[in-house]
Parts: sequence; structure tokens; C-alpha cells
Amino acid sequence: MIYVSDYGFITPGENRGISSDYVKPSLVKRYLNLRFFPHGARNCYTLRSLVMGNKYLVRAAFYYGNYDGLGKPPVFDLYMGTSYWHEVSFSDAGAFNWMDIIVVAPDDYLQVCLVNKGMGNPFISGLDLRPLKNTLYPEVNATQSLVLVNSNRFHMGPTDGSVIRYPSDSHDRIWTTYNAIPNSTEISSTSVIQNNLRDVYDVPSSVMQNAATVNSSRIDFSWSPSDPSVNISSKYFFIFYFAELQNVRSNAVRQFDIIINNKTWNKQPYTPTFQVTDYFSGILHGMENYSVSLVATKNATLPPILNAMEMYLVKPITMVATDPGDAARAMMAIQDDFGVIENWMGDPCTPKAFIWRGLNCSYPPAGASKIMALNLSSFGLVGAISTNFRDLKALQYLDLSHNNLSGPIPNFLGQLSSLMFLDLSSNDLSGPIPYNLLQRSQNGSLLLRVGDNANLCANGTACRSGRKKINGTLLVAIVVPIAAAFALFVIFLLLCQVLKGKAKRNTTGHEDKSALLENREFSYKELKHITNNFSQEIGKGGFGPVFLGYLENGNPVAVKVRSESSSQGGKEFLAEARHLTRIHHKNLVSLAGYCKDRNHLALVYEYMPEGNLQDHLRATSTCKPLSWEQRLQIALDAAQGLEYLHIACKPALIHRDVKSRNILLTTDLGAKIADFGLTKAFSDSETHITTEPAGTMGYLDPEYFRSYHISEKSDLYSFGVVLLELITGHAPVIPINDSMSIHIGEWVHQSLDHGNIESIVDAKMGGDYDINSVWKAADLALHCKRDASRERPTMAEVVAQLKECLELENRRDGRRRSLGSNGDDSTCPGEASALEIEEEEKQHDGEIQAAAGPAMR
Repeated sequence: MIYVSDYGFITPGENRGISSDYVKPSLVKRYLNLRFFPHGARNCYTLRSLVMGNKYLVRAAFYYGNYDGLGKPPVFDLYMGTSYWHEVSFSDAGAFNWMDIIVVAPDDYLQVCLVNKGMGNPFISGLDLRPLKNTLYPEVNATQSLVLVNSNRFHMGPTDGSVIRYPSDSHDRIWTTYNAIPNSTEISSTSVIQNNLRDVYDVPSSVMQNAATVNSSRIDFSWSPSDPSVNISSKYFFIFYFAELQNVRSNAVRQFDIIINNKTWNKQPYTPTFQVTDYFSGILHGMENYSVSLVATKNATLPPILNAMEMYLVKPITMVATDPGDAARAMMAIQDDFGVIENWMGDPCTPKAFIWRGLNCSYPPAGASKIMALNLSSFGLVGAISTNFRDLKALQYLDLSHNNLSGPIPNFLGQLSSLMFLDLSSNDLSGPIPYNLLQRSQNGSLLLRVGDNANLCANGTACRSGRKKINGTLLVAIVVPIAAAFALFVIFLLLCQVLKGKAKRNTTGHEDKSALLENREFSYKELKHITNNFSQEIGKGGFGPVFLGYLENGNPVAVKVRSESSSQGGKEFLAEARHLTRIHHKNLVSLAGYCKDRNHLALVYEYMPEGNLQDHLRATSTCKPLSWEQRLQIALDAAQGLEYLHIACKPALIHRDVKSRNILLTTDLGAKIADFGLTKAFSDSETHITTEPAGTMGYLDPEYFRSYHISEKSDLYSFGVVLLELITGHAPVIPINDSMSIHIGEWVHQSLDHGNIESIVDAKMGGDYDINSVWKAADLALHCKRDASRERPTMAEVVAQLKECLELENRRDGRRRSLGSNGDDSTCPGEASALEIEEEEKQHDGEIQAAAGPAMR
């Protein structure tokens, strides 16, 4: 298994290697160094891009190895989000400790927190996260988790200390030997041990191929949790696994009772099934010692056996995280926006002992805690007021005074219905105060403070300049000659442009629309002007809000804004932004310019009035459903845009976040790729190794997610998912029921295995498509999203295959037209798109062999 750095998952803490005295040849590499936390009561890892409601196995591993030279291992607490996980302690400086927890993700992230309890600095050597099928361990739900402490997961029989884990166990559960059964012997089998149909624990065959037995009529042993946290209110969950390994003769009988703490668990005498796993499980109250007896019945001629067992501590989830909706996520986003360090780790409100500095929360008897007050006065905040404040719906008190906030006061602050106090004084805010804030201040529903903002207007109208007026006569004497000279210069330039444009139209037959995009560097003041003070927000992406604006020539543009808390990375941003303005292709959304003005970063794109592909596929658009021909053309356009990024750009430009929402449509439903280069433009990374996967769950390349190594083939995986969306109309993750979902690729694969192509095709197309064209496209999509990147095609091969799919569909249309069929291919009318820069299409060799489906005869 490959482990990566924890950079990107946590900010505080320091790295250090263990003492050389504890380095041994047999020591696993992950234990050679650790991260320790000398500051702060609570320090948390955030594991993102999860699926809310799904089950995960999380493992925390610790090896002290006298890294600090004190020779005294610390004692500290471990939390899973807001819930106490377990205490971490060590018998000596060379002792290992690891513990598992199986938990349901309450949101799209999990947080693992280390808490200092005054007995040494917390540290951690490794952290594992593994998704589990939702059918496994049904005892785990939103109200309780299962914790494994002290390696209490055993495969029985061997006594040699052998360990079974991944790849034998696909979930990487660690199975150790158990040596506490008196006079036990081992029986084994090399045959595969199957799981029965009702199995919900998925024990691997290698664990079940061995068993412990005795030469008498009963197996007796006791098990002690050796856990100081266990008391009478605690509960343990036991699972005992059985499978017959020997081909029992017809006159022989293996039959026994399972007795735990003098209570029989089986309702009738139990006989293990030959080469099939079975189990008995139950929950018991916490005790210092548990007795286990497997007792042969009177009819038995063979002794009892035991193949494996697990013992989990049941952990109720008693503390609900802060407003599981948007509030907690909003606070984390605000932290990212402003770079707040303080003690902002883990859940903002819960537990109360670790509430974030500056917050005041309410804790109702039932339900989630809510953020009621936020005092960020003198926090050193820089930049625009974060749009994430809008998600703090219960907020009553907000103090942002005495910072260095700039830009306009956003309208959404007046839409926070619970807000009663707002202090924005002593900042560098500018522009008019929103009317809704003034109105609420005047009617007494809001106490508003905005003093000491030199460029702020209090009347809700356009601001007047604060500069001194120049003498009128002097002004005329200065302005008139300059204006006259400037007017002559402008007239001269216009004449040149008209003559030049006329000559070009005579030679090319059409206007060069690239002149409309200026590829220029905008000031922040210019952005405020062209967007009318950022008045019309048309969207929000991973890098910030998007506003509609108009250039001086009237062309609409989309302004994607991000405010940084410092100028770090400014040179890299400028270099990358300038590079992006030179990338032009008819299937790429054109970058008109950029802004790097102090702390303000922004990119200015051509405006695409028909929106994104996702809205058209999900029926959130009012337009007519896309036909199969239109969908193929959109796929081909998008593929050609990505092909250009991969091949024509030097070095190759990897998109990193290909998805249907990043494919924008022109008025004639031509497709253009958006947001290419954004991840690089807004970061300092210059390599293809990332510390946290960029992208969107459902589209994210699993190989990239595991290795953090990105390549052009990562875009291929994501494009394959988009192609499946075009075919099916479904989102990347398809819900099966309230608690389970399936990835679109797996769902399509299962249907195609049964030769059922019609069941997956979007019903909104009304069966109007060439079946062979759909088969070929589906097969291409599944090739694109193969797990191993080396097995995926290149984008040039995808382009060639899509052209063949489109040709098959066009032939069908040709046959229909020859029979006199007339179709209406109209969609939503719209205005002319801003710009399409034409480029000669290149022919590429190579293709993918399409698997023949039932319709391909």
C-alpha cells in the first residue's frame, strides 16, 4: 500500500522523525516519522470529498519511538468529529497503538481530532480512510459507531503471530492470531470459503480457512477488554465466525452450543456449514471479563470449532455537529477565505469545550447547535466580505470591525433575517450601503455600525468623490486641449480600425471576433465598473462567485472573482493568467482578461448565455430535451477542447475538474470547456503531484485519488462520466434507495452485461436514436473510466470514436429524411454567443476497438 503526505489535510503541527534507537529493519516506513501538536487544545484532520450517509473505516496509527527524546509517551484523546473516539496511551516508548472506527459520514467530510489533556503533546503516525459498502456492519448507523481497540480482531487456529490484511482482506481489516484458548489445535483448508447470501461482514476466505478446535467436548476461554474506558454503561459488540473445513463423514456429527457469559446464543444446536461462512453476533454490557464457551451437544461426535471473532466497543453518537446543513461548512469556508488560524479546528460549536474563538452558539435540547453570534473584531481579516456569511441563517450578532476588509457591502447581509447587530466600522469598505440594510436600520430591526470607512456612502445612492474641487477656469484650461487632442487621436484610430476591418472582411468573408476579447489586465476598479459594482451574481464555483459584466463595446462577460488574504502566489497567478489568455480554441471558453490588484484575483471570461450542460440534462432548463445527435455533437466539441489542452498546449494543460457543469453551451448548442487552468492559476503548484485531489466527487479519477498523481488520463476518466451522463441523463451518483447509491459507471456496466442498452438511455430522447451509435458511445465511455489509467484511450482517440458515433447517427437521419421524415431540431433560441475562435480540425490516427453489443450484428 502507498501512503502520501498529510499536507493539505491539516495545517498546524510539526513533523519529526523517531529516534534512531527505535528504527529497525522490520519497521514499516509510515512509522519512521510523525506529526506532533505542541500548540492548541484540539487539532483536526479534515477528510473531504466523501459521500454523506455512506460508511467508512477510519484507522489511526501511533508509534512514539521517543521522537522528542523525553522517553515518556504522552496520553491524549481521539475524537471522530464531535464524538469521543478513545484515549490513546502506550505501555512504553517502543509500543505501537492503532485503532479502527466504522462510522457513517454525517456530511461530505469527516474530521479526526487529537485533543491535548495535559499529559504530553498529541501525535499521530498514520491515518487511513476506506469506504465500505453500506450493507456491511448494519449495527453502524447515524446514532452509533463501532470502535476496535487493542487489535481485537482475530483469526483462530494459528499461533505463529501471523497477520492477515489487504490484499487478502479488501477492506484492509487487520486480523491477528489469538493464543488464549487452552490446549487448542489448528485445522485448516486450502479450499475457498464462501460467504453466505445473508452475510453482512464480508470476512475474507483466508481468515476462514483456519480454525481452532480441541480434543475434548468444549472450547472455553475468557476475554478481557483491557480498556480503562469500559464501565457498566459501556457496550461491546461480539461477532463469532464459523465454517466447517473438514468433509465430515456421514456417521459423524459436529454440533455445539454457543454460550457467552452463561447465556446460550443459538436457539437450537448449531452445526457449521461446509466451506460457507456463518456467524453469531450480539451486544453485551461492559464488563471486566467475558466468558466464552462452545459446548458439544450429546449427539456430537466431533469437537466444536471457531474460525474468527471480532470485538467492538459500541460508541453512541450523542453530540450532534453544528447545524449539519450549511453553517459548519460555511465557517470552514470563511476560515479558508480569510486564513484564520486561532483555534478554528474541528466542529465550530461542539463540544462546548472546544468552541471556536469568536463564536457564540445555542445548544437546544434536541437537534443541532446553531451559531448565534460571531465576533471577528480585530482578527486581521483582509479582502472582500466572504459570501459564505450568507449561510449562517441563525446569526444574530456579527462584528467585523477593526479589520482591513475592502470592496462593497454585500446585499445578502440584509437578507439574514435573524441578524440584529452588524458592526462593519473601521475597515476599508467602499460604495453605497445596501438599501435593505439602511431600511432595517431605520425601522429599528438592525443596529448598524459603519463608521470609519472613508469610501463608504451612507445614502444608498452613487458615491461622490472625496477629492478637492479644482478651480473651474483652470479645469477648462487643462481639460479642453487634452480632450481635443484625445478626440483627434481616437478618430484616427477608429479610421484605421475601420479600414483594417474592411480589408480583413474582404479577404476572409467574416469579422474576426477575436478582436472583441482584449486579453488585458483589469484593475479591480475596472471590474467594479463593468459589473455595476458586482450587482448581478450569476453563479458560484469552487473559486468564488461569478458576476455578469459588460465590456466597453457592450459584449457580455463572466467575471470569476476570488479574494486572497495575501499577495502570496501573485507572480505565479499573473504568469498563468497571461498564459491562459493566449489559449484559444473554438471549444474552449475564451479568457478575456484577468485581475491581480493587491489582494484581488479575478478572471474575465466570455459569457455563455445558454448555461451549462448539467442544467440541460437534469431538466432544470426550460429548453427542449437534447436529441441524441445534439448530445454527440456536444461530446465531440468538449472532447476537441480537451484534446487541444492535452496536445496543442506546451506543456500539456490538464483540466482537473471535467464535469457537465463545466461544459458551457452557445446559443446553437455548441459546447465549450470552462474553468481549464483554474486549479493551477489559483495555486502555487508546478508539478503533477498534488497533496489533495482537485475535482468533483463522482467524476474524480480513483487512481488520482489514491496516488495524488495526475495526468491527462485523469481528464479521460472524468470525460467518460460526462459521456455516460449524456447517454443516460443521470447524475454521476444514482440513488437506489434512501441509504444506498451506485456510481453511474457501475450501473451502466451492469445493464450492458445483460445486453440491455435501452434501459439506460435517457427516456427524454423518446427512443429516437441509432442503437449502434449509443452502444459505441457507451462502450467508449466505459473505456474512458477504467480504473487503470494506462487502459484508457487518449483524447485524440476519443475524438475519432465520437466522430464515428455521430456518423452512425447521421446515416440514420439520412435514411429517415430519404423516407420523407421531417424532424424539428429546434431548441431554445438565444442571442449570438460572444466569441467562437475557429481553428482547423486536426485528424488523428488510432481508435478504440468497440465491444459489439447485441444490436451490432
